[in-house]
Amino acid sequence: SHDLSRRCLSSGKVWNVYLSGEIHSDWREQISQGVKDKDLPVVLSSPNTSHEDSDDCGAIILGMEQERHNWDKIGANMNNIRTKTLIKEADVVVVRFGEKYRQWNAAFDVGYAAAMNKSIITLHPPAISHMLKEVNASASAVCEEPHQVVDTLAYVIRGDLPTPRDGDDFVPIADRLGKGNPNP
Repeated sequence: SHDLSRRCLSSGKVWNVYLSGEIHSDWREQISQGVKDKDLPVVLSSPNTSHEDSDDCGAIILGMEQERHNWDKIGANMNNIRTKTLIKEADVVVVRFGEKYRQWNAAFDVGYAAAMNKSIITLHPPAISHMLKEVNASASAVCEEPHQVVDTLAYVIRGDLPTPRDGDDFVPIADRLGKGNPNP
């Protein structure tokens, strides 16, 4: 068991967490529900996750373009207003990479967040870890499941730890390697 008196807890801060990346699964909803279940002081934001609206927003508002690259550019520019603003305001940027689609926007968002010195959590299946090694190197945490993102936020914000992932095989570092610095 961990000593609760040693925890440094956040008091009164509401954390802004931007959820970037893959839009074809319910990972955002899982994180939202987990944040709600743990009653964390977190405000979640994300890009527009409607693929059609994201593609067509510029043409709907400003008028149709004759060429695809112009159509894409005006939509991307509008979406960029939201993305840049919300990443700037974020305390933490969570970026999900899935196996099925290449998320170029997510990779761009990680680079932008890293350049702004934002805390980054990546979320992806282990099978694509090698492809994301440089992206993961900029992350403070690399998670495989949405609940791990929620558990990371709960620990960072409140000092709450879940049951060890390794279950009964978990051995605290002090028991495994000894207490304190062996080279004072």
